[in-house]
Amino acid sequence: MEYQKHEYYLRRCIEVSKNARKNGNTPFGAILVDEQGNILLEQENVEITEGICTGHAETTLAAKASHLYSKDFLWKCTLYTTAEPCSMCTGAIYWANIGRVVFGMTERKLLELTGSNEKNPTFDMPCRKILAAGQKKIEVIGPISDVEEEAAKVHEGYWD
Repeated sequence: MEYQKHEYYLRRCIEVSKNARKNGNTPFGAILVDEQGNILLEQENVEITEGICTGHAETTLAAKASHLYSKDFLWKCTLYTTAEPCSMCTGAIYWANIGRVVFGMTERKLLELTGSNEKNPTFDMPCRKILAAGQKKIEVIGPISDVEEEAAKVHEGYWD
């Protein structure tokens, strides 16, 4: 497969986030794409239905990917996600050695949507700041303005 534009993959993440919500979880989705543009893994949030506090889409995807692929392979991959990875997810991406992250909307925008809802006690901490403290040059791209509102729309009415 030929590599698509970021919007293409982010829109797939949005579909995964819709499934998460439909399945009783918080509405987040992530996918892993190899350097040729193939979607290798898709993951929705599972923390509610599986009762796992670390069941965020990005953390769960990074854990699965680290079991399936080598660190060298993952360094050439991209993790796409509907919202900027939280502190925990950023750490998981770092430790899995995934070389690039692309997100639809910022953590700050997510905080505006969720407020103080106990289901998502969001950090106001950009993933770039966390990654800058590490030893790896993980590329971060986002927010992607063409899909930011689409990603936020999935959250409408959820956090009320």
